[in-house]
Amino acid sequence: MTDTAWIIFIISIVALLALDLGVFNRKAHVIKPREALLQSATFIAAAVIFNIGIYTWMGPQAGLEFTTGYIMELMLSVDNLFVFVIVFASFCVPREDQHKVLFYGILGALVFRFAFIIAGVALVETFSWVLYIFGAFLIFTAIRMVTKKEEAAVEPDKNILVRAFRKIMPVTKGYEGDKFFVKKPDAAGKLVTWATPMFVTLLVVETTDIMFAVDSIPAILGITTNSFIIFSSNAFAILGLRSMYFALAHVMNAFCYLKYGLAGILSFVGLKMLFADLYHVPVTNSLAVIILILAVAIVASLIRTRRTGTCPVMEEVQAAACPALRSLGADDTPAETARSSSEIMEAKKDE
Repeated sequence: MTDTAWIIFIISIVALLALDLGVFNRKAHVIKPREALLQSATFIAAAVIFNIGIYTWMGPQAGLEFTTGYIMELMLSVDNLFVFVIVFASFCVPREDQHKVLFYGILGALVFRFAFIIAGVALVETFSWVLYIFGAFLIFTAIRMVTKKEEAAVEPDKNILVRAFRKIMPVTKGYEGDKFFVKKPDAAGKLVTWATPMFVTLLVVETTDIMFAVDSIPAILGITTNSFIIFSSNAFAILGLRSMYFALAHVMNAFCYLKYGLAGILSFVGLKMLFADLYHVPVTNSLAVIILILAVAIVASLIRTRRTGTCPVMEEVQAAACPALRSLGADDTPAETARSSSEIMEAKKDE
């Protein structure tokens, strides 16, 4: 059954990627909230159907583990969305091209997360005490999540991957349509390959996902060590991340206390891993606690923002147009590009 399950899973993922790129987003365009909600519903429905299949063919325990892992990973991935808003605003990525960056970012995320999961499961199965380290790390991450100051802008020169890349390939000052690479003359007049700010943005998005994977993979290892359940729940969660971004981009700042809810989830899973030898928490109880924490965080956020409708967190990004793009030397950024990218942040002013 394991081989069959992997085959069905791979076919499902390829089909969803083809649906996304070949049907939903065959042409570059600005994805409106209604369209994004429809796409999000499609990806969530696919995850539910897959979950039913796991429950039917692999048993209730595996089905519950997938449900718990999917919900937890989906909510932890929401934290990525806040960073995506800041990244796209800092680079002034045109709204119609943001999906392309996220699409290829997700493909890279699938590869990196698969490698992390295989390594994590192997470590836990070989050295059971690693779970204690992961548990302590999750609690530390939860504390850092609550106490750290929100990052207001992206600085490419502080990103190790971006710095290394710029040493081996030049980057154009401005965007070249939706291209990642173009052929242009260098200072000596020789025709060479240049990367565009679109590709630099992709590198930043990819680096961001790697950092989030370092937090989320240990968290789901606290639920199960079944590599198929871990990877499939992760994959379905991040596949719907793009659509969720466009669906929630205009209201994301309304969830003031979401990070505290996510910190609560990480703390709960961390404590569960630390005290696993003393008390085993059933998967059903874990699922109930995670849903409860999320519900409290969302309701508290809605109560907090019922008057203003927002929790402003990006005033500094709004004050300086395209700070990350400027740091790349893009002094000739078209005004219309800056305007289109700022629409997300200024949506609350237009309502």
